[in-house]
Amino acid sequence: MPHIRLIDLYARELSQVLSAEQQMSRALPRMADAASVGELRAAFEDHQKETLNQVQRLERILELSTVKPERVKCTAMEGLIADCQDLVEQIPEGPVRDAALISVAQKIEHFEIAAYGTLIAVADIVGADHETAVLLAETLDEEKAANEKLTTIALTRVNEDARAA
Repeated sequence: MPHIRLIDLYARELSQVLSAEQQMSRALPRMADAASVGELRAAFEDHQKETLNQVQRLERILELSTVKPERVKCTAMEGLIADCQDLVEQIPEGPVRDAALISVAQKIEHFEIAAYGTLIAVADIVGADHETAVLLAETLDEEKAANEKLTTIALTRVNEDARAA
C-alpha cells in the first residue's frame, strides 16, 4: 500500500468536492424544474448561481495548492443526485415531490457542509495560505445558508402542503 501524506489526502478531497460542485451545477436546474413551489424553484436557481461561483473558488484553491491532485469523481454526490432523480421520477409533481426535493437537497447540503468543514480544518494543518482559508469559509457559509433556506421553505409551506395532499 502506498504511503499517502495528509497533504495528498487534502488535495484529493479538494478534487472530490470540485467534482461534487460540478455535478450539482448540472443537477440544480433539473431540481428547479421539478419543483412546483416558486420559492423552492427560486432557491434552487439561486443556489445554482452560487454553485458556479463555488466551482470557480475551488479551481482557484487548486491553483494555489502546491500539490496537484488527480481528478476524481465524487461518487457520494453522484449517488445523492441519482436518489433525487429517482424521487422526481416516482413522485408526481406537487407538494410531496417538493418535500422530497427538499429532503434530498438537505442531505446534499449536509454532505457539503461536512466536506468544507473538514477541508478548512485540514487546510490549516497542511499550511494552506490565507486566501484558501477565506475561500473555503465563504463557501461553507453559503452551504449553511442554503440549508437554512431549505428548512425555512419546508417549515413555512411545503411540509404542511405535503401533509394535506
